[in-house]
Amino acid sequence: MFITRRFRQFHTHYQLTPNPIPSKKSLTQKHNPKNNLKNIISDSDIVRWNVEISSHMRNGRLEAALGVFNAMPRRTVVSFNAMISGYLNNERFDLAQQLFEKMPRRDLVSWNVMLSGFVRNKNIGAARELFDRMPQRDVVSWNAMLSGYAQYGYVDEARKVFENMPYRNGISWNGLLSAYVQNGRIEEAFRLFSSKTDWEVVSWNCLMGGYVRKKRLVDARKLFDQMTNRDAVSWNIMISGYAQNGDLFEASRLFEESPVRDVFAWTAIVSGYVQHGTLDEARIVFDKMPVKNPVSWNAIIAGYVQRKRMDVASELFEAMPCRNVSSWNTMLTGYAQSGDVEQAKFIFDRMPQRDTISWAAMIAGYAQNGHGEEALQLFVEMKREGERLSRSSYTCGLSTCAEIAALELGKQMHGGLVKSGFETGCYVGNALLVMYSKCGSIEEAYDVFKDIQQKDIVSWNTMIAGYARHGFGKEALVIFESMKAAGIIPDDVTMVGVLSACSHTGLVERGTEYFYKMNEYYGITPNSKHYTCMIDLLGRAGRLDEAQNLMKTMPFEPDGATWGALLGASRIHGNTELGEKAAKMIFELEPENAGMYVLISNLYAASGRWGDVRNMRLKMRDKGVKKVPGYSWVEVQNKVHTFSVGDSAHPEKDKIYAFLEELDFKMKQEGYISSTKLVLHDVEEEEKEHMLKYHSEKLAVAFAILSTPSGRTIRVMKNLRVCEDCHSAFKLISKIVGRTIILRDSYRFHHFTGGSCSCGDYW
Repeated sequence: MFITRRFRQFHTHYQLTPNPIPSKKSLTQKHNPKNNLKNIISDSDIVRWNVEISSHMRNGRLEAALGVFNAMPRRTVVSFNAMISGYLNNERFDLAQQLFEKMPRRDLVSWNVMLSGFVRNKNIGAARELFDRMPQRDVVSWNAMLSGYAQYGYVDEARKVFENMPYRNGISWNGLLSAYVQNGRIEEAFRLFSSKTDWEVVSWNCLMGGYVRKKRLVDARKLFDQMTNRDAVSWNIMISGYAQNGDLFEASRLFEESPVRDVFAWTAIVSGYVQHGTLDEARIVFDKMPVKNPVSWNAIIAGYVQRKRMDVASELFEAMPCRNVSSWNTMLTGYAQSGDVEQAKFIFDRMPQRDTISWAAMIAGYAQNGHGEEALQLFVEMKREGERLSRSSYTCGLSTCAEIAALELGKQMHGGLVKSGFETGCYVGNALLVMYSKCGSIEEAYDVFKDIQQKDIVSWNTMIAGYARHGFGKEALVIFESMKAAGIIPDDVTMVGVLSACSHTGLVERGTEYFYKMNEYYGITPNSKHYTCMIDLLGRAGRLDEAQNLMKTMPFEPDGATWGALLGASRIHGNTELGEKAAKMIFELEPENAGMYVLISNLYAASGRWGDVRNMRLKMRDKGVKKVPGYSWVEVQNKVHTFSVGDSAHPEKDKIYAFLEELDFKMKQEGYISSTKLVLHDVEEEEKEHMLKYHSEKLAVAFAILSTPSGRTIRVMKNLRVCEDCHSAFKLISKIVGRTIILRDSYRFHHFTGGSCSCGDYW
């Protein structure tokens, strides 16, 4: 009673120090004999306080545990071990390490606890250093080191530890076996397994599971049949193995034979049916299940989501008694992929908790359904809320930036990637490459390309296609030659990029040579995309007869894209007869392709055939074909501004229109004449000029000039092809205002600088 009262007085008087780790001095200092309580503190009191420390630590009360520890008149090694273990279990590795280094005396448990902490903290190098420092080791020490190496893929090092162990127990043997299995070294696992006979059931299951993951069901079944003792896990491994690999008959047979059919076995059968498209059978099994867990519910819901039967999936989801974040993510992804973004957002907002998959799914849903700005706003919100941004989140965000050409936000994401350590490797590198290329910054795309250490074929193809779309055909071919020199074999996508580069820059002879040699040199049989590139290449060069002859030699029927290339070439060179022939074929193949109606209408308008223009318009109306409205957008200060032709909704419209009038006057002084032949209306020339003056891309360029500092490059995007009049105007505007204007349309990039365009007017 006296001891307890004295301790309480001491504890009450003691103040917690700001430093969560006591100093070396406080750990070793001797008390004044008058106040020295060591002589009156019994071992039972020490045990009680150690238990109190452990209790506080188990419940996450670190400060309370430290208060008890600091107030103890006498501490044992067990006291220190309790604190260190508690810190490690609460993921405060730093505090555990500091206290370990300050311990006046350590026992074997202290060393083993700290060794396990290093392993858990993924610091295998420091773990090995500590292991080598240990004054003595037991089998726990050796197993901790073996487990650390095995867990993080250092299989050879794990084997060396195993071989050097003075004594091995079942954990040691199973640790090395698991290391082999988890890292796909199944033959070595089998040799180890064959070296002794007294394996436990868990080891048999481990090797059997390894065979199943390798889809070696015959070997897995051989082990299963050899087992003298099987547990529920053994049966479940084989049942799920057969189910996942499509042998549902054998999976069902084993399921019926299994002495214990637990929820995992039932779920394996349901998942097997779902994965192989037999949803009705999956539902029958699901309805029979005596007990269902969240995985069971998620499996059947995912089946309906995959079939886009969101009504049934929703019914099951609402009936589900035990939803987890995976359940919510399944529904969210289902609605997003089916295009119902509103319902996806409703699910997202209802979620009691979200993970990175939730955010990425919602961002992807917005991006894939044409809501780029909302996708990027959500990405910013995700970051603001402190959610950990994964590789997939960044990749999805970069993809969205690429689609709507939000370069500044894309650069900010690039910076975030670097800070997060995700900047290296093909997965992220290729996403950055696409983003910079599609946002009109081909120079920065090339910088990223150079920094990718291990380039895959996607990296090379993306860079070639990027240069091609920007009109830098020669640079694209240099990359192509470098790719071959690096030992990367071109594929069919590579050759589409190469032929497209030749087409965009008029390299007819080079393109022809590549086309006819691709089978001989690279074993690539030309497909419809390669033929379309060649017809486009020949047609743009005015070699329309050769383009037609090539179409006749195609080993398959031309598709809409191929005829479209011929129609485009006919418009460029004013060949109305050939254009009509191509248009007729396109209307048969793709009666709802509004772009082709516009192309043939342009051809008629250029020839003054206004009656035919009107007939095209009537034909579109009768077939219910609607012309895609043209619009352009530009990013200014992290905000995307969108314009349509003759836009009157923008808050700064008056300034924009006044500035365009000023530019129009200056352009005419430079000799600019409106291309009124492009207006698909039989009206007066003055009205045609007025209609051309306020195209969406001109409004976007004017706004960008007014809203950004002098000298800054302007990047404007358009959803349709840029018209000839705007192309001519931008060459002069770039000269007048002293700016580089980069325009991305639906077909390619144009870089306007000093009165000329990178395409050389070859587009």
